[in-house]
Amino acid sequence: MLSNIGNFLLFLNILLSCLAIYFSVSCLKTTNDLVLKKIYQTSLLQCTTILISFFTLVAAFIISDFSVINVYENSHSQKPLFYKISGTWGNHEGSLLLWVIILTVFSYLFLILNKNHPKNYRLYTLVIQNLLILGFLIFILFNSNPFSFVSPLPNEGLGLNPILQDPALAIHPPLLYVGFVGSSIYFSAAMASMITNYSDKLFAKSIKTWVLISWSFQTLGILVGSIWAYYELGWGGFWFWDPVENASLLPWFAMTALLHSLLVLEKRNALYFWTIILCLLTFILSVTGTFLVRSGILNSVHTFANDPTRGIYILMYLSLMILASVYILFTRYKPASIEINSNSKETFILVNNWFMMFYLITVLLGTLYPIFTDAMTNNKISVGPPFYNSVIIPVVVIFLFFMAIGPNVKWIKNKFINFKIYLLIFLAAVLLNFIIFSFFKSYSVISNLIVISSLFLIFSSIFDIFKKSSFNFPRVISHLSFGFLILFIGLNHNFSVEKDFNLKVGETKQIDNFKFYLKDLKLTQDTNYKTITGQLKVNDLFTKEERILKPEIRIYDNPKTLTYEASIQSNFLRDYYLTMSNIDRSDYYNIKFQKKPLMIWIWISVATLSLGGFLSLIRHAKYN
Repeated sequence: MLSNIGNFLLFLNILLSCLAIYFSVSCLKTTNDLVLKKIYQTSLLQCTTILISFFTLVAAFIISDFSVINVYENSHSQKPLFYKISGTWGNHEGSLLLWVIILTVFSYLFLILNKNHPKNYRLYTLVIQNLLILGFLIFILFNSNPFSFVSPLPNEGLGLNPILQDPALAIHPPLLYVGFVGSSIYFSAAMASMITNYSDKLFAKSIKTWVLISWSFQTLGILVGSIWAYYELGWGGFWFWDPVENASLLPWFAMTALLHSLLVLEKRNALYFWTIILCLLTFILSVTGTFLVRSGILNSVHTFANDPTRGIYILMYLSLMILASVYILFTRYKPASIEINSNSKETFILVNNWFMMFYLITVLLGTLYPIFTDAMTNNKISVGPPFYNSVIIPVVVIFLFFMAIGPNVKWIKNKFINFKIYLLIFLAAVLLNFIIFSFFKSYSVISNLIVISSLFLIFSSIFDIFKKSSFNFPRVISHLSFGFLILFIGLNHNFSVEKDFNLKVGETKQIDNFKFYLKDLKLTQDTNYKTITGQLKVNDLFTKEERILKPEIRIYDNPKTLTYEASIQSNFLRDYYLTMSNIDRSDYYNIKFQKKPLMIWIWISVATLSLGGFLSLIRHAKYN
């Protein structure tokens, strides 16, 4: 029953998308208000039907309707209600349906919230957005249908992957998808802008809201995913440079560059085509990430599918978008008529964009290189933290100095009247860095450079607070947060402790300044899994701290899965992090222990960075 309703609604939405395109094209040729009214009605009906289809799928998960193959493969009757609901989008088919919802809702909101912009510009945006919706709907209905029927009717479902049964993973995908898919609306608007020659600062204002929304949610999504990976996957860090992690980071770099280029387009009516390129690039990278995750090319805990046919469709879809956007871009390209002074805010923003592109290209190459190597030589290699750290970190150091100075540079030209102040700020950063590393009796050239440059940005941002004439609270919050983020990452990197060893029950082992004692193992039975809980006493001989950590080995019944749950004890200064895994046919357990300073402050810094985006959104809405 629910399967039939869902399929009908998907098919109906395809028809409505076609109608929206037809009415929009017709309205381009007429001034008839009746046609325009039909467009609004059709768009509203689109939103309504696609939302109903999604709630139909949610209902199927809640009542455990195993006649729907998606429910059968990703749920079971004993699963808690919260995870039944989150299981709706915790799979390939459901996640794509959520994509279409965001595409459709953003399309409708853009139509009704941008009435002060030219009609043709809005209609072309609607046409292109509906072409995107139509492409994904056809893909869903015929290749990744979340409402496919299974026969004969099974008595029980297979269950959701245990590592996905987590509160963070329940909210991580929707947040990330708003970022990913939200970029579609300014992709469509950029195409419409080129077609209609709507290229002034009003265009920048028309998309800035959507860029801020997608950037802020993308940042939050990355944060929640990073926290989940930290305590669930046993990685023990805030970022592992996993290929799928990288796929979420790529559009974030493009969004960040786009946000800054929009400032130039608003103030100076310059960098229009560069802004257009960034609009196109952001959504193309989002779809590229989708292709990599769902094609089976990348091997990661985050991947939803290993079906090459799905990957081929998305690759064809991606290729068409690239070809269409490149064609329109080059046929409409006009050389910039506004000169940019080398000693101006515009230049600093452009330099900011260059840095973002460097990070983007570095991460993209690091992600794709193993794929090409495997295809060409059949040799599997991996590109991990050493590569990214060695390439990106030195550049970040330089970037932070530009980021600190840029906001205080004037538009058009500047004479660097604050040179003495920046010199004092730099000396203060060097002094505080010396105090920090002297106190802990640790030294690393790269860590020192990171700390000095991040402190320079922090002190400069604090100095900006007292400049009432140019004070921008959201920007200060964002820059301060980014400075603290890099500072805490640098300190975390330099002062982290990692130990990997084997231990059996009743055994004590001392490694450097740490003493470990595996006191006991405890077996318990939960609803859907058995748990082996270790009790490890950890003595920090340097700080005289004693901790009892309780890592878990979980054996799930449905589906049959083994997971390793980290034991984490956190405070505002450091995390004690420990995982335990059994060594086959042995009494010994492999113990991985990490002491991670300032982890909570890394999460807080990213959260406040996202807050800066939301505050900018409010500020933009207030003045526009």
